[in-house]
Amino acid sequence: MPLRDTSAHQAATDRTFQVDLRGLVDLLSHHLYSSPRVYLRELMQNAVDALTARHAIEPHGAFGIRLYADGSVVRVEDDGVGLTEDDVHTFLATIGRSSKRAEGIAEQRADFIGQFGIGLLSCFLVADEIHVLSRSARTPDAPAVEWRGRGDGSYTVRTLPASAHPRPGTTVTLTPRTDAGEWTRPAQVHTLARHFGSLLRHPLTFDDGTGGQGAAINPEPAPWARTHPTPGARSRALAAYGQEVFGFTPLDTIELDLPAVGLKGIACVLPEAVPAGRRHGHRVHVKGMLLSEQAEEILPEWAFFVRCVVDAESLRPTASRESLYEDDTLAAVRDALAERLRAWIARAAASDPDLLHRFLQAHHLAVKSLAVHDDEILRMLLPWLPFETTDGHCTLDEFARTHRTVLVTSSVEEFRQVAAIASAAGLGVVNGGYTYDRELVHRLPEIRPEASVADLDPATLTAHLDPVDRETELAAAAYLAQARDALSVFDCDVALRTFQPASAPALLVDSREARHERTRSQLAREQEGGLWGDILGALRQEAPRAQLILNQLNPLVRTAVSIDEPELARTSAEALYGQAAMLSRRPLRPAESSLINRSFLDLLAHALRKDS
Repeated sequence: MPLRDTSAHQAATDRTFQVDLRGLVDLLSHHLYSSPRVYLRELMQNAVDALTARHAIEPHGAFGIRLYADGSVVRVEDDGVGLTEDDVHTFLATIGRSSKRAEGIAEQRADFIGQFGIGLLSCFLVADEIHVLSRSARTPDAPAVEWRGRGDGSYTVRTLPASAHPRPGTTVTLTPRTDAGEWTRPAQVHTLARHFGSLLRHPLTFDDGTGGQGAAINPEPAPWARTHPTPGARSRALAAYGQEVFGFTPLDTIELDLPAVGLKGIACVLPEAVPAGRRHGHRVHVKGMLLSEQAEEILPEWAFFVRCVVDAESLRPTASRESLYEDDTLAAVRDALAERLRAWIARAAASDPDLLHRFLQAHHLAVKSLAVHDDEILRMLLPWLPFETTDGHCTLDEFARTHRTVLVTSSVEEFRQVAAIASAAGLGVVNGGYTYDRELVHRLPEIRPEASVADLDPATLTAHLDPVDRETELAAAAYLAQARDALSVFDCDVALRTFQPASAPALLVDSREARHERTRSQLAREQEGGLWGDILGALRQEAPRAQLILNQLNPLVRTAVSIDEPELARTSAEALYGQAAMLSRRPLRPAESSLINRSFLDLLAHALRKDS
């Protein structure tokens, strides 16, 4: 049976969404706002926007904001533009609509902090009723308008004589719920007002109801907006502010000024190193109001050596007004601030060697991460960056002066294996195992064309070890054969050389190629008899192996190579291998740990038998 078309018989009816205000407030508290404390910021923000609109019609007026909290009520009064009765019905009773969109103000939206029209709802996080008394500054002798909104979604509006609110502006009064005392006590309201509003451009005072005159919350302008008698005094004042805000004495302060977006502030250089990639949040104010203490997005990732406090005009807040909206403006600001940090590093390199040295001591890893991607920083600072070398910790500039060819290892483990012996042999080796180091060392010839850089090849090291004479080699041949057989399970060859220091009995040279070969060898054994086993077996025959190089100058080795008991010779070779593996400081494989234990016990047992 075909479906009937009922469109001609049923007329569509327009309906209005029904909003559960309590559910909406719960949604705001759990998913939009980080804490109920934002209610005071939203009230202050609305007051600031009202003052901005008032200044648009009375540019030279002296207007401000007054806070009052005595434990029973919280009140915010402003001398702003105020509301008419129509405004109250339009803006206070319609969720999501903002008075900043009103006719005649919409074109000035850049002058306002809030643009989402939901801020007043945050008051329901701490109170069940909001009382608003307002009088418009746009109409002479305008009446006062009272609005009462309740948490159940109901509200009342009534018009009062102008005397009910003697001067234009708005007063918002909250009667806190009993469970909201944490956020509405007088001391807490005062703390929150200072926290959010210390950089506001309008006078802000607080009264706790004890009868005293309202205390100024923001008696002075932002520190970068003040005048100072000397550059040194200014620098000290900015450093003191950085210490007050962040709790540490900055290594230096960098002034930030981007007129295109109305941004001013400072970057405080941390006096101590921070873990790589650990990003600190920055304090961002928008038109004086604190937006976020954890705004990571204001600077690039590599700038984790500073913490910033800035005040901006043209950055867009998100709906919660607790972070920044990622757009082209923010991206441009981030790039511009990064350029300011580069310029500071350049100035330090050119004119303040002591500051540069202290900075690099603490933050060389941050600078290395920047130098990898920034040719300008690379040219300026690569010679001054510290590296771990066979000459100790020193700069590449110092190291390249004494070593015409700079060798670099691929891992920390490889450097640990060869450092002492390479140093004794006169080789200049840099530890390239740390983040960025190997890549940066290879770029040294771009800055110092006379320098030569190469990866350390085990063959390069062994070529600098002196061979033993023919008679000694022949006398040790039997022992070396036993040692090679004992260590074949580790794909390790054995050789006899002389090298310094004589206290080192053996050197284990274990290249990346040898480690890859062991992996292939293991796979070949698992695939033995198959096609892949044949292929991997053929590769194994040609691939390099690890080398245990015994030091003929060491008394222990001279004794070992004279052993004529086959089992004892094998045990001593295993013990020498185990000691060399431990000295390399690389992680031991289970088979190697077992070998070390077994060889120690076998040597101990042999010694006990000999004594008995």
